[in-house]
Amino acid sequence: MKAVLLDWATMGPDLDISELRALLPELELYDDTEDDQIAERIAGAGIVLGNKVLISEALFAGAPDMRFIGLTATGTDNVDLEAAKRHGVAVANIRGYCSQSVAEHVFACLLNLAHGIAPYSRDVRAGEWQKANIFCLLTHPILELSAMTLGIVGYGALGKTVARIAEAFNMEIIVAARPGTDDVADGRVSMDELLARSDVISLHCPLNDHTRDLFGEAEFKAMKPSAFLINTARGGLVDSAALAGALRDGEIAGAAVDVLPKEPPVDGDPLLDYKGENLLVTPHIAWGTLTARQNAIDELTANVAAFLKAEDRNRVA
Repeated sequence: MKAVLLDWATMGPDLDISELRALLPELELYDDTEDDQIAERIAGAGIVLGNKVLISEALFAGAPDMRFIGLTATGTDNVDLEAAKRHGVAVANIRGYCSQSVAEHVFACLLNLAHGIAPYSRDVRAGEWQKANIFCLLTHPILELSAMTLGIVGYGALGKTVARIAEAFNMEIIVAARPGTDDVADGRVSMDELLARSDVISLHCPLNDHTRDLFGEAEFKAMKPSAFLINTARGGLVDSAALAGALRDGEIAGAAVDVLPKEPPVDGDPLLDYKGENLLVTPHIAWGTLTARQNAIDELTANVAAFLKAEDRNRVA
């Protein structure tokens, strides 16, 4: 059976795909695929694999041999799932493969912000420590995580992994009601309460109609001026201009974002123009440890193997 993987470059060059190739000896790898190349490349393919390539409704009619779409991601917004169902195409995603990687990134950012790692390192390089009158510099605030309340928005595998690590730092943890609901069952709190109480807010929810621009001007004004926001989920959860303004005006103390509404940000973004030291921007790498990326390929391989055996594994359509 012909199989294609359309955007291999998104996974990195250092992974072992020998088991996947053993399952799919006719697998064709493409580093990247432009929108106008998709139809040609999936023609005649029974199995289509990819990460971010858009599989729209129009493509299904032109690919009658397609039987399975395997995603190397949890998000499924790049595949028209209803069209897949109508055309009898199974779709499977992968889950839980990068929870530890993302959670570690959250705390790398939080510790950097709370302990002033970047500004203190800059001061040493600039010779400030060498000129000090005492043994240390205490020119930037240093905050202890054990004195903080962590608010988590999105309490799936990622949010729960972040909570587990936060417990090791003796942080108080609160979890927001599911966006779009007032459900405070299972000990959850309202979004208003989360905004008011949290010293750190970490986002781990999907992007949908209830969560788009979940954090804007009103939310930043409701947060503590000493609070941090960390977004490793989806860029569209946060109004970039509003966040830049909140950082500039001191409405919140700092932020770390690993995602932007458009990636790569070829048209720019207000957060890329912001020059303050209280913002960390990284290029969507929270998920990208070698271990997590190999987990992704291993999960993809397991999904393909299940499909070939007519088994249901991680099916979303």
